[in-house]
Amino acid sequence: MDFFETIMFPFKWLVSIIMVGFHEGLTFIGLPEASGWTWTLSIIGLVLVIRAALIPVFVKQIKAQRGMQLLQPDLKKLQDKYKGKTDQLSRQAMAQEQMAMYKKHGTNPFSACLPMLIQMPFFFALFQVLSGISTNAREGEGVGAMNHQQVVQFDESSIFGAPLSAALLHGGVTNPAVVILSIVMILAMTASQFITQKQIMAKNMSEEAMASPFMRQQKMMLYILPVVFGVGGINFPIGVLIYWTTTNLWTMAQQFFVIRRMPTPGSPAAKALAERRAAKGLPPLSVLTGKKDDEADAAAAAALAAQAKGQRVQPQRKNRKKK
Repeated sequence: MDFFETIMFPFKWLVSIIMVGFHEGLTFIGLPEASGWTWTLSIIGLVLVIRAALIPVFVKQIKAQRGMQLLQPDLKKLQDKYKGKTDQLSRQAMAQEQMAMYKKHGTNPFSACLPMLIQMPFFFALFQVLSGISTNAREGEGVGAMNHQQVVQFDESSIFGAPLSAALLHGGVTNPAVVILSIVMILAMTASQFITQKQIMAKNMSEEAMASPFMRQQKMMLYILPVVFGVGGINFPIGVLIYWTTTNLWTMAQQFFVIRRMPTPGSPAAKALAERRAAKGLPPLSVLTGKKDDEADAAAAAALAAQAKGQRVQPQRKNRKKK
């Protein structure tokens, strides 16, 4: 067993234990043991468990992203301060001031990548488990917590005629069902990832953050990452594509909820939320949180003014004089 296998061993066991647990639960309520849909639901259950466990990390990620966005004007000033200074002392001083700024605001550029980094070992573990299904089925061995019978069941299971353990570039090109399902899943996987990042940039970032050099790099990654995962997807078994597409859909829905309910101050989403609260007669979020957001409060005031202008003034009833 090499070094990488040693590291991945506990993750393979954890992934397979969760899948087996869901599989046994689904068969207990009446689903067929060897059905591809039973194993597909087990993979989706694996996603739900991992993503639910990552919710606290996601909350930290949101705080870090907001901190980075609010920090962009200060970072721009720092970059202007040391613009054109390429000597070692200036570069070191800039790095020290930048780290002090991150520490003061409780954020750093790497926090935004934390949920994905935590998920990667589970993704690779699932890839190893599913990639070794066919071999272990022939050799009479299990994989992780899956016994040989379960390995054979998984190897023989399929959805829409495509085996869950088949990959497009590993024997799947001869099966039209594998080709079609792989292409559909890859498109869904890349599209959901693109939409998630796009909605963050379009709705949940202030103008200052969008104009920063950091965001220009993020725009490049917006188009590069889906292409990378799309090209890599042709090597993934159908089961891995199901996992990655499901987790991307979870992320997309999660981001939609956060952007709508807890937007970044100064962003278009924050203005939209302020207008919705004003239309319902609710106070601005700045009153509840104590954090001032002039743009959002201005949007709320405009919404209130428009609402008041659109309302018809009711005539007052005059009291009749008593005779």
